[in-house]
Amino acid sequence: MTENKLLALSFEFAVAIVNLVDSVNAPKSSYMTDQLARAGTSIGANIHEAQYAQSKKDFVSKLEIALKESNEASYWLKLMFETSRIDNQTYQNTEKLCGNIRRLLIASCKTAKSRGNN
Repeated sequence: MTENKLLALSFEFAVAIVNLVDSVNAPKSSYMTDQLARAGTSIGANIHEAQYAQSKKDFVSKLEIALKESNEASYWLKLMFETSRIDNQTYQNTEKLCGNIRRLLIASCKTAKSRGNN
């Protein structure tokens, strides 16, 4: 059940990131928007890929990569907010969604690892 929620939230996040990146008009921001787009869309791609993992270890590995990407996306969001590339509401809404995904990923990784040890 958590994986389905993760899939839905991560896809929603990817759509939000694509729309955010497309809306940034600040000059000399392409390096930030490129990084945010890569990290933000990679989260869902890795969660989706985890659904077809070859083993429990592979499953956990994909989720851990998604977790790392969510941390990176959070960094780029904060940097873009602090440098006035995005407004407060956009930052807060997008970061909240990213945080929710991150918490679910942490819980999913812990659960999968504990089941693998039993």
